[in-house]
Amino acid sequence: MFLLEQWKKVLNKLENEVTAVTFDLWINTLTPVQYGNDELILLAPSVTAKNQVNQPGIFEKITKCVRQEFTPYTFVRITDNQEYEDMIRKQEEEIEKIETERVNKSKFNKKYTFENFVVGKSNQVVCAAMQSVAEHPSEKFNPLFIYGGVGLGKTHLLHAVGNYLSEHNPELNVLYVTCEKFTNDYVDSIRKGKDKSNLDFRDKYRSVDVLMIDDIQFISNKMGIQEEFFHTFNDLYQNNKQIIIASDRPPKEMSSLEERLRSRFSSGLIQDIQEPDYETKVAIIKKKCSQEGYLVDEDVVDFIAQKTNTNIRDMEGILSKVVFYSSLQNKTHASMEDAYEALKDYGETEKTNLDAEKIMNTVCDFFKVSRDDLIGKKKNKEIVEPRQLCVYLIDDMLSIPLKAIGELFGGRDHTTIMHARDKISKQVKINPHIRTLVNDIKSRLLKY
Repeated sequence: MFLLEQWKKVLNKLENEVTAVTFDLWINTLTPVQYGNDELILLAPSVTAKNQVNQPGIFEKITKCVRQEFTPYTFVRITDNQEYEDMIRKQEEEIEKIETERVNKSKFNKKYTFENFVVGKSNQVVCAAMQSVAEHPSEKFNPLFIYGGVGLGKTHLLHAVGNYLSEHNPELNVLYVTCEKFTNDYVDSIRKGKDKSNLDFRDKYRSVDVLMIDDIQFISNKMGIQEEFFHTFNDLYQNNKQIIIASDRPPKEMSSLEERLRSRFSSGLIQDIQEPDYETKVAIIKKKCSQEGYLVDEDVVDFIAQKTNTNIRDMEGILSKVVFYSSLQNKTHASMEDAYEALKDYGETEKTNLDAEKIMNTVCDFFKVSRDDLIGKKKNKEIVEPRQLCVYLIDDMLSIPLKAIGELFGGRDHTTIMHARDKISKQVKINPHIRTLVNDIKSRLLKY
């Protein structure tokens, strides 16, 4: 509003400074588009108009009137559409560059270090591998592929590598991204449709010394993204750059992954993070208490370690809930009484917020399949496994008859539903992959 009002005042003055023809044909067609740092940018409707008003006599009069209404030091720039678009693009690129530099300086969570990572039997091998890579990037294990269920510490270790390298090898260009971020960057480069955009994307990902990519399992079923990541991987590997990949499953279990990518991922070290045992869970809880300044009785630590199953995030959430309840009672220490009261509904009423609809939607979102496919007749593995897992979860977590579950899945009979339930029930006991999938989906469903 200020800019337009001031420009109207300038026009009123200029109308008396130039001929009516010059004013009507050229000056009155100018549009003020930007003002800052004592610079006024005026947009001319054409190159011809720009050239006309940039003539010495006319330009001097424009500048004179502008300085009377803005500041005595205002610089006037008159541009056409193409020049203005180029200028805006350069400004945006500069802003993006500054923002990228700002993000890169703080891209690693300072809480996630090797010192803060609790090492136990379940994760000591993968932790040692990550430390080795951090100390000797591109010399030991390349690529390094780590996998495990939700909340077991994969992201913590990736950030720990980043923090270590930032401190000990700050000259290295280290990039950590999620698979979603890689995908979005690639899609944006295509959407912009300019050679420079594609070059910027490739320069971002292929000029690094260490690339860490999280949740690579989401690359499944995305052929275009797999193609681009394949070339990114090859370029970095051939130039002896370190690659670290994290996933919720090993490469061999990514059925929708191209064989050439599966082969590349398997060419280095593959190491899993297993579910923590009781002693490790106790150590994690105590570490969390130390970091956050929580005062918790010893028997509460034991209670939480035994009550939770595998997900460390859930365990930390339960701890926070107990401590918060204790603080509401104006207590300095969380006792067993507080734990019982804070968690009295845990495991008993956590199902009350669940229904079959929520479970089915969560399974669809987890596996990136459509609702129609989930309840339909397709028999490919990418659909059958989510369908059977969904049946198992509904039966396990809700009190619904098998016949009713069959109705949810397109009218299937109860024997088909029973087969799916029993198959997954058996696999949960003997197959770590299936057990991890069930635990991960339950964790999403039982967030509180």
